[in-house]
Amino acid sequence: MSDFIFSINATIPVFLVILLGYFLKKIGLISDEFTNVTNRYVFKVALPVMLFEDMAFSDIFSSIDTGFIVFCIVVTIVMFGLSWLLSYIFIKDKSMVGAFAQASVRSSAAILGVAFVENICGEAGMAPLMIASAVPLFNIFSVIILSFSAKDKTSGKDEIKKSLKGIVTNPIIIGIVLGLLFAISGLKMPAIPMKTIKYIGATATPMALIAIGGGFNFKLALTRLKPALVASFVKLVLLAAIFMPVAIRFGFNSSELVAILIMLASPATVTCYIMAKEMNNDEVLTSNVVVLTTLFSSVTLTLWVFILKSAGVI
Repeated sequence: MSDFIFSINATIPVFLVILLGYFLKKIGLISDEFTNVTNRYVFKVALPVMLFEDMAFSDIFSSIDTGFIVFCIVVTIVMFGLSWLLSYIFIKDKSMVGAFAQASVRSSAAILGVAFVENICGEAGMAPLMIASAVPLFNIFSVIILSFSAKDKTSGKDEIKKSLKGIVTNPIIIGIVLGLLFAISGLKMPAIPMKTIKYIGATATPMALIAIGGGFNFKLALTRLKPALVASFVKLVLLAAIFMPVAIRFGFNSSELVAILIMLASPATVTCYIMAKEMNNDEVLTSNVVVLTTLFSSVTLTLWVFILKSAGVI
């Protein structure tokens, strides 16, 4: 029951802030222009700063477990590769491919990861190492997929050049690279810029959630309901069903398994929506997946924890 209560406490507030954005739009307190500007701000400023902070100020080199890192990296690559390939093969409307492939794989590991592992294991354990290993790849592969799946693609060499330029100049990638370089440098950030970075980064999630709610359209959402349900099933159930048994066979310990569970089965991160919208992909499908996975994850995550505990592996 405590795990179920924790899951609700972690996910329901996210859903409520989305509802707040929808309500504010309905009463006219925010407008379409507000949501568009907010999306651009989050994508170009707040989110890159948040990712810089995650990389630059976390102690990612203190507890190196090579096997665990390699597992997280390989599974992330396989998940994104399979999702992109199968989406392209089976989805008839190719404008949905990038949004589906991203949202069905990309977890809110950085937001829920440490807290969830601490709740179950009593300490952060391997969650920070999982985040350092997988989350940058989440963002990098998402940028690649969304770049090559954009609605306004050109053709041939021009398409490849435009996509590669978009990847290199993407604010998300720049934030990750600069953060990693700062972490490797060993430099210390003075108090004033550090607090400024923290304040800016802290605006990313709540503003993105309000933008999702403000831009949510029930009529359009219904047209994307079926693929959104499929993507939500993949995100919350299928990936964990495939890869958790593999992780168990590798003999990872309790905190490592819980960290892997968060990587596989936590709800789609809100930044999926921001990136899909700003990179000219299907933001309606993406917002559906974010809302549905957020709503259902309190139940599915709890069930996964119950299954792992019953199996005696955590």
